Amino acid sequence: MNAVIVAVLVMLILSLLRVNVVFALLIGALAGGLSGGLPFMETIGAFTSGLGEGAEIALSYAMLGGFAVAISRTGIPELLVQGVLKIVNKDGQATREGLAKALIVLALLSMAIFSQNLIPIHIAFIPLLVPPILHILNELRIDRRLIAAVLTFGLTAPYILLPYGFGLIFHEILANQMALAGLPIDMADIPKAMALPVAGLAVGLVIAVFISYRKPRDYHETSSIEETRFKKASVKDIIVTVVALGAALYAQIETDSMIVGALAGIVVLYVFGAMKWKEADDVLSEGMRMMAFIGFVMITANGFASVITATGAVEPLVSSVSDLFAGNRGLAALMMLVVGLFVTMGIGSSFATIPIIAAIFVPLSMEFGFSTIAIIALIGTAGALGDAGSPASDSTLGPTAGLNVDGQHNHIWDTVVPTFIHYNIPLVIFGWIAVMLLG
Repeated sequence: MNAVIVAVLVMLILSLLRVNVVFALLIGALAGGLSGGLPFMETIGAFTSGLGEGAEIALSYAMLGGFAVAISRTGIPELLVQGVLKIVNKDGQATREGLAKALIVLALLSMAIFSQNLIPIHIAFIPLLVPPILHILNELRIDRRLIAAVLTFGLTAPYILLPYGFGLIFHEILANQMALAGLPIDMADIPKAMALPVAGLAVGLVIAVFISYRKPRDYHETSSIEETRFKKASVKDIIVTVVALGAALYAQIETDSMIVGALAGIVVLYVFGAMKWKEADDVLSEGMRMMAFIGFVMITANGFASVITATGAVEPLVSSVSDLFAGNRGLAALMMLVVGLFVTMGIGSSFATIPIIAAIFVPLSMEFGFSTIAIIALIGTAGALGDAGSPASDSTLGPTAGLNVDGQHNHIWDTVVPTFIHYNIPLVIFGWIAVMLLG
């Protein structure tokens, strides 16, 4: 069996069996390397050589966690909590609860969308906004799987479709890699090609919100939530927090570094007295603990990707698709999408997947006679597949980090499986339809 398939299957099966994702990635990488013909020590070497690639993003998330906890200590998030509680506790409770649920879902969806295109902070907003509203979610009996699905949609669909913020980066990578593979394209064609696949994501979101996770779900209240419920924010705290958020955003955009952005925000909070210096160590330590899971998974995922690359097994996997389905464009397109799903599920990043598959998929697609815009849809969808639904993707790790602060939200069964079902399956179907219609 192909080494990529072995590695990803081992990783996914272990994850579904509730083995820690870090260990699942490590064992999957070893299985993939050995099945791909790499000696044990060479597999270890490939794995460890790739770990450094994830160090920057791990430190970024640790700093963002510290900044998020610092913001929460000012009492600003509690203003949102108390405002929504006032809505819920007024007369006409059923109507008010329905309004509050809709408000929360729309607010989180909007923030997730803005985080990709308008204010490119990616998952940095999740530890700021989600933990403080867990008490509200509990009172409204909102299924956290619904919130995970909403957040993951907002973290993926916008950058796939719109060429702004992270979307511009994704579109540029797609255009550049296709050009390097021998097929220059007009970037204006990318939104046209990706419109139907993104419509598939929208269908999955609607199903998740209105069908799958519509019923109430009970969670028990914990001290970690209760202890911060009644903190009051002064006018000074509000002003300083707004300045800190502005400074963090400006610094991140100017330096293209989440680390510098988070540092700038933390410095503003401390310099202007919204946080006490003597609390600095506790705040940063708590924030780093909150985001440590993401950091370790991202570091390990880079080692996993390094092993997959070292095996050289992606190209034979694609070639086998070409040989097996020669003359049948429909099945060939479907299998290429499935290959993209496997590669991205293992690597955890659509941005990192595009360079791996474009060099192989472009000539293969041209050989099958697909049009340029159909090839854009094929490679764009194949790259995006797995971003939602991968245990190693920050589009799933981010929601889990916010929703599991009190230990009641399982990463695999409450985030990964729901997002895989509601987004990857529709994305394969709608992506395949787009490729065939665009011809």
